[in-house]
Amino acid sequence: MDQNNGNLLAILGPTNTGKTHSAFERLFSYSSGIFGFPLRLLARENYDKAVHQYGLNYIALITGEEKIVPREAKYFFCTVESMPTDKHVDCVVIDEVQLAADYERGHVFTDRILNLRGTYETIFLGSLTIKTILKKLFPQIKIQYKERFSNLSFLPKQNFSKLKPRSAIIAFNINKVYEIAENIRTHKGGAAVVLGSLSPRTRNSQVQIYENNKVDYLVATDAIGMGLNLSINHVCFTSLEKFDGRYRRNLTSSEIGQIAGRAGRYKDNGTFSYTRDAGNMNLLHDFCEKSEIKLKFI
Repeated sequence: MDQNNGNLLAILGPTNTGKTHSAFERLFSYSSGIFGFPLRLLARENYDKAVHQYGLNYIALITGEEKIVPREAKYFFCTVESMPTDKHVDCVVIDEVQLAADYERGHVFTDRILNLRGTYETIFLGSLTIKTILKKLFPQIKIQYKERFSNLSFLPKQNFSKLKPRSAIIAFNINKVYEIAENIRTHKGGAAVVLGSLSPRTRNSQVQIYENNKVDYLVATDAIGMGLNLSINHVCFTSLEKFDGRYRRNLTSSEIGQIAGRAGRYKDNGTFSYTRDAGNMNLLHDFCEKSEIKLKFI
């Protein structure tokens, strides 16, 4: 591990604070860089944005599904697992670094946090929950704190019939996702489905169907909690527990915040709620008490 951590910067805060945008702009202030994302869809979204702004020749995309590397590539947009470790670049950015605590993927995030460095700057993006660990690992790290642009309000429990358009319904089981989507299609006319296991083409087409207002509802797993920029006004949890590869467990406050925080975009306020059979409601109340997001109650 590099003990000289004077060139490390952590940008920490809840969702909808502009962390990714700040890091994106900072990356392109250097002559080369690597940006590691937790999701393939998120890497693709930011790759497309970079290509639109700076052209195809200097921008690369590397994920487990896609590899687009122009000969003159200077900036690499990747999943964290696919970040090249043999390239010397001016700036390295790692997104959602709190995933170092994840049972299945944490070892990869931990390795990148400890070992992958930009020549001039390395930037960590994530939740405030990772602050103490980063300070212990890197006493000289600089930390910027970001506040959410809009308010997030907590609503009483709801059923599907009361959900308004531009709502995202969250489930943690693929079969449950499709069951809910079918229910929404039957009673409300249409729903897009977003799962991490979908092919890039299918996933992108589902996102576009929702973003182009061809359907008003989105049914998804917690994959949408990792920074996908969708026009969501309301998030509804159908469960407050998930299977993490070992056993079923309650969601952490950080996970609740990441997912609920997708409601609202930039300065548009958002709301979140839960269904009657979602599980341990104390989790939400605990989250509301400890949240790094400024909450309003309706």
